Amino acid sequence: MKFVGRRALRAAAAGVAATLVIAGCSGQALEGGGDSEGGEGQITLKVNFFGDMGQEMIKERFEKANPNIKIALNSAEFNAHHEDLQKKLVAGSGAPDVAAVDEGFMVGLKNQADNFVNLLDHGLGSAESRYLPWKWKGSMSADGKQIGLGTDVGGLAMCYRTDLFKAAGLPTERDQVSALWPTWDAFIETGKKYTETSKKKFIDSGTNLFNPVLAQQPVGFYNEQEQLQMEGGPKVAFDVSMKAIDAGISANLVSFQPGWNQGFTGDKFAVLACPAWMLGHIQQTAPGTKGKWDIAAIPGGGGNWGGSWWTVPAQTKHAEAAAKFVDFATQPEQQIEVFKTVGNLPSQPALYKDPAVLDFKHEFMSNAPTGQIFAKTAESLQPQYLGKKNGKTRESVERVITQVQEGKLTTSDAWPKAVEEAGKAASS
Repeated sequence: MKFVGRRALRAAAAGVAATLVIAGCSGQALEGGGDSEGGEGQITLKVNFFGDMGQEMIKERFEKANPNIKIALNSAEFNAHHEDLQKKLVAGSGAPDVAAVDEGFMVGLKNQADNFVNLLDHGLGSAESRYLPWKWKGSMSADGKQIGLGTDVGGLAMCYRTDLFKAAGLPTERDQVSALWPTWDAFIETGKKYTETSKKKFIDSGTNLFNPVLAQQPVGFYNEQEQLQMEGGPKVAFDVSMKAIDAGISANLVSFQPGWNQGFTGDKFAVLACPAWMLGHIQQTAPGTKGKWDIAAIPGGGGNWGGSWWTVPAQTKHAEAAAKFVDFATQPEQQIEVFKTVGNLPSQPALYKDPAVLDFKHEFMSNAPTGQIFAKTAESLQPQYLGKKNGKTRESVERVITQVQEGKLTTSDAWPKAVEEAGKAASS
């Protein structure tokens, strides 16, 4: 975060965690809460996360400012990270001192607020003024407990390969590219032209069309009464995904898996939906493509895919130190540096006018003015309600899309199967 990055970071001795994304790291076993160790009075905080969240930089800064606290970082693939956290919360043991939580899972977890430290009890209520109002409320429980401080938001754009576009006879300037696809239908038609000319696939994955299109809809999987709404936004997004697969423009890769990562370096696709956190994944996965990427507008405009919070599970033995880390990781200085380093856009609107963000041009992405591009998307965001079981429901529908890509389901049979699987997730 996702979705989803992407996440093969084993951050060991130089990172801490600051923002988020979208997406999952290659996973190793996740470790539980920290114990006192090392020199006299020294403690270790175990911090579990997914994606590239600027953790090395934050770890280094935090440990320098707090020499009695060491940070042990543990990364995992996106879904596995959240499943592991939920399992340990239910078990009552094994949770880390600090855990990242994505937007798709926050609604369910904030309804278990007793499993988390109330950050208001540690003086962090003053942080509210820094945040987009909806981001602050997004981690607030119904009984007024604040279980997290926000890292990033996932305003949407499209990342594309200028070299591959040029070879296929398509324009490469970002404004001209944006004009190619005012709608998703126009986007798919552009993909057909690219594929016919280049004999290569245009997009990476059907799921990476489904998720951004769904994010643009007024209602997602659930309404605010927690009723499953498959015939609304999910049907619109699913149809776009199936249309792209049927058109033969998808490389049919499974997002955030090794084959998908190899697609970045093997020129397996030319464009993908690009929330701000995706920039870090592209840099990490395909460093040799520096200067070959640029950023255009997303078809249909708007939408938010991803964005996370730092939380402190109540199992921690070091609540004060963990809350201190969460506060430090989300301070403006760290959030700006994370944005400049890995692309994750802060959820603090004052930073959208800070020259350090607004004037920033991303060298890796052909000097695209990412500060201007993503700040504009964030300021106009209308967040979609995400139900308590949004995460599991999304996973179930993504699995159906993957079955289509693998040839195990036809596109005509896929929607009834998606509805069936989503219903199971909703009733579980």
